[in-house]
Amino acid sequence: MATVSTPPIDQAKTIFDDLGYTVSGDGEEFRAERKWRVVRVTAVTDSDETPDDGDLRCFVTWNEYASQLRNRLRRSDPEYEWAVISVREGGDYEVLRAPPCATAAV
Repeated sequence: MATVSTPPIDQAKTIFDDLGYTVSGDGEEFRAERKWRVVRVTAVTDSDETPDDGDLRCFVTWNEYASQLRNRLRRSDPEYEWAVISVREGGDYEVLRAPPCATAAV
């Protein structure tokens, strides 16, 4: 699959646009806004780095990297709420949610 080396940026924007979010920004990270909610979306492949800040974050990656990314986020236990969207080559996707973080209930 040739697309694996490139983060699924277009797919991420399409997913959020189809969900009714207003998408803004260029590059591998963008903002998705709907009503009161602002989600920082990051399209990634197999990077070991995840951001340390934010309130709501979503990581969009190819299917073969999704479980590894979810496990890495669980281990690092960031302060923000997060989810991983696993994208397949045909455009289908699955949302892998995180357990709520302790600060989200406050």
